Amino acid sequence: MLAERLKYKIEKEWMELNPMPHEIMQLSNLPTFMMNGLQADYIIHDHANVKDVSVLERVTALVGDDAAKVDRNLLSMLPNVKMIAIFGEGYDFIDVTAAKAKGIAVTYTPGLASDDAADLAMGLILSAARRIPQAERFLRAGDWVSEPFPLSRKVCGSRLGCVGSGRIAQALAQRAQAFGMSVAYTDASASSTLPWSFYPSLEALAAEVDFLVVCEATSAQTAPVVDASVLRALGAKGYLINVAKAACVDQQALIQALKDKAIAGAGLDVFWDEPRVPSELRTFANVVLTPHITSATHETRRAMADLALANLKAFYNAQPLLSPVPECQEPAALA
Repeated sequence: MLAERLKYKIEKEWMELNPMPHEIMQLSNLPTFMMNGLQADYIIHDHANVKDVSVLERVTALVGDDAAKVDRNLLSMLPNVKMIAIFGEGYDFIDVTAAKAKGIAVTYTPGLASDDAADLAMGLILSAARRIPQAERFLRAGDWVSEPFPLSRKVCGSRLGCVGSGRIAQALAQRAQAFGMSVAYTDASASSTLPWSFYPSLEALAAEVDFLVVCEATSAQTAPVVDASVLRALGAKGYLINVAKAACVDQQALIQALKDKAIAGAGLDVFWDEPRVPSELRTFANVVLTPHITSATHETRRAMADLALANLKAFYNAQPLLSPVPECQEPAALA
């Protein structure tokens, strides 16, 4: 009897010193460096390949990128999940209301890609106006031997219009001003801290700029911000740039505007049915396309992974979460 008690005590002490790793469920593909961090501390189950149904009761957290989908049906199958960690700034496909109702915290990795987004927006402006991708193809095809490349649009001294006035817009404005561009913006209201020209409506802004850049994201459920009327206001000499969300732009209206030559061109990093891009967009000579690479730099993606991992660690250590989504943030205490 004494031997059994001693054995039990030893096993209990060992378990306390060496607890079983927490089990989490991976909802989408994640970069190798993040997977390495997860595998070092947790048992990971791939959502797409769960064969043992008992896993559903053992999983206590979900992790995925900003394309991961979590709805009421999935949550109903995971009774012990209390944490969703998103590797990304968007969480449009997470049913946060359902998660909160079940006491589940949701975190994301905001604010880390602002500089990357501004860099890419500036790159798309330059590429669309100066036709850099087209010029490279022209040279590689050997066409320069027989004729010069057509003239393009000057960027320096042109007019930039930002849809939104947040971190990305402010970072882009800094870059644009280095090119001697004037800056204007539209938002829900004017900011007393910004020196740029404010326009209360998107159409009014579009009518006054050469490059209209969608900097701020809307949710997947929000109607497009840039519609046919905005594109008409932008006009035949204006370019549309989108580094925010595909839902911010009426894609069919944009295609029609390009067909009608109602605008000069576009630079797009996001699309409605990624990674499928309409063949019409891919064939326009005056459109520059990138495969949703806004935050796709080694430095930023590692910073995002570090923050997502830190949120998981804080959760399991019963510490305050570093970056809960706004809906899951505690209201400020009253004075």
